[in-house]
Amino acid sequence: MIEITDIAKTFTLHNQGAATIGVMQDATLSVAPGECVALVGVSGAGKSTLMRMIYGNYLAASGTIKVAGLDVTTAAPREILKLRHETLGYVSQFLRVVPRVPTLDVVAEPLLTVGTDRDSARAAARKMLARLNLPERLWSLSPTTFSGGEQQRVNVARGFVHAYPAMLLDEPTASLDGTNREVVLSLIEQAKARGAAIVGIFHDEEARDRVCDRQIDVSAFAPDRSAA
Repeated sequence: MIEITDIAKTFTLHNQGAATIGVMQDATLSVAPGECVALVGVSGAGKSTLMRMIYGNYLAASGTIKVAGLDVTTAAPREILKLRHETLGYVSQFLRVVPRVPTLDVVAEPLLTVGTDRDSARAAARKMLARLNLPERLWSLSPTTFSGGEQQRVNVARGFVHAYPAMLLDEPTASLDGTNREVVLSLIEQAKARGAAIVGIFHDEEARDRVCDRQIDVSAFAPDRSAA
């Protein structure tokens, strides 16, 4: 489902004379349907960078990243948007929504985008928000004013309300209490059971050990690894 082959990434420092630094090379991994792979490594190793390349936010310098057969390194913007709407979900650490949009509509939006009727989409959003223990009194409010833990639960609800065939999870249990942490881990297990291919960053070692089938140390893809 997710196939990454010989990926390299560089950044150009425009405020430092356009100097170019290499941050990753020869990154190769695959994730099968029903498998969860954890990206591990020291801070700055490139875990988030690799996730952003899979999602199409960062462009790779070379190599291929195929998600459900689409190479996001060469895909047109409309193809990447279609992939995000239908195939590739992303639960980030940060909530980015249009201000004043009610939480219920924020969570229902992924279903509306793929053509689900409004009543069904909102019903699914209600069910997901209730499962994540977000009080119903908050559903009509914008989540931009919520606490960190509440915003994280909105992120998770939005990411799991649609049955994406592939998912990227960036610290999905961060900022959560024990009860909601358990809910999120159960959602991940259910996604795996239905065949979702998942790549995640989990600093919560117990969570990682429970839901991840294997780990990839991104530090191994550092350009200077042979000199280490």
